[in-house]
Amino acid sequence: MTSETPDPSKTVPLGDAQGATEPTIREVERSIQQATKEGTNLDTLIGRLVVDTGLATSDEVQRCLDGSRAGGDPSDRSLAQALVDNEFVTKRQISRLRQIIEAERSGQTIPGYKLLGKLGAGAMATVFKGKQLSLDRDVAIKILPRKFSSNPQFVERFYAEGRAAASLNHPNIVQAFDVGKAGDYHYFVMEYVDGRTVYDDIVKHKRFSETEAIDIAIQVAEALLHAHERGQIHRDVKPKNIMINKDGVVKLADLGLARALSDKEAAEAESGKAFGTPYYISPEQIRGETTIGAPADIYSLGATLYHMVTGNVPYDGKNPSSVMHKHLKAELVAPDHVNAKLSAGISEVIEMMMAKKVSHRYRSCKDLLGDLRAVRAGDTPPIAHKDVFDASALASVVEAEAEAAAEMPVDASREGSTRSPFTDPLFLALVTMLIVSVLFNLVQLLV
Repeated sequence: MTSETPDPSKTVPLGDAQGATEPTIREVERSIQQATKEGTNLDTLIGRLVVDTGLATSDEVQRCLDGSRAGGDPSDRSLAQALVDNEFVTKRQISRLRQIIEAERSGQTIPGYKLLGKLGAGAMATVFKGKQLSLDRDVAIKILPRKFSSNPQFVERFYAEGRAAASLNHPNIVQAFDVGKAGDYHYFVMEYVDGRTVYDDIVKHKRFSETEAIDIAIQVAEALLHAHERGQIHRDVKPKNIMINKDGVVKLADLGLARALSDKEAAEAESGKAFGTPYYISPEQIRGETTIGAPADIYSLGATLYHMVTGNVPYDGKNPSSVMHKHLKAELVAPDHVNAKLSAGISEVIEMMMAKKVSHRYRSCKDLLGDLRAVRAGDTPPIAHKDVFDASALASVVEAEAEAAAEMPVDASREGSTRSPFTDPLFLALVTMLIVSVLFNLVQLLV
């Protein structure tokens, strides 16, 4: 399994982390105490935080404080231990309270919002779970690190993401709510997706079933179609930017590299620069072309779908440069050659999505959706299907062969002999065309 740089768009619930080593309650309490201001009562602080984050109710906290647990003596037991003993919270959830305290103490406060804990961090931003106080709803808040706040390029890119997301309104796209500045921090508030990423599922299960992968790809293609029709290209479609909430709804996230199709000034400024993630980037993005369009997103979705159904990235290498070189030059190993359980149809679709030449790919996500739905229904993809019989092309070949035969030199020594009609070039051409026509009609009936 290949690894990627942590992505700030990844959001996970505050529940237990799989496979993590849990510290003891005493260790957690010491950690929390170190992160708090001196003189703060630890039980009071923990009580407030577990209620604010929804881990426990006020009544449950009070029961633990009053020592209402049957058969136990609470005199030497902390509130954190009592909450865990009563199974109101887990040790892992208690340990995450330190992140909330650190966020509060760091000065990363945003008017109208309460930070509830860190969800993820990357090179460009840190994402917190938060509460929008006016509407009492959970949100995800992406904050630009202070070290980038004085860099106009980073700040503009950060706000561009907010503008791009705000211009879109689709059930399969993470919704944007707010963008602004608080103190020294720039922030972007968006829909909180309580769930997991496609990358999480690949790591856990290695690969998806064909049906599951197609269902996810259809929802992402719907999201991209909506964006493309409104003049936006994503430019960074990948497993970590595709989320699945608890209801199974797919959400395309992280429009950090999104750009308007009509933004010629930005295209010229980025000319010759490769923007994207090496494992999933399109050839035209690698070359830094200025005319990046919808087919680039289709290519990246194809690379993502390849990873989903095979468990492998389409191209791997020792470093990003070698991976991108393969996107440009290396022949793609057909998905059904990697995973023999795949249908020929899904393999054909992915290969067309990942064609190196833009002209050989799907023209739009609308065309792609038609093929994906056909494969999902058990039919052959009408656009990507490779076995379409081109009668006009074969007829041209027959005509060329007939002309060549007619121009062949005649053996003078046999001019007086009787000539069989079966050796006549025109007769042979007519027979060949008849056979071609019959075969074409048979294929059409079978398809």
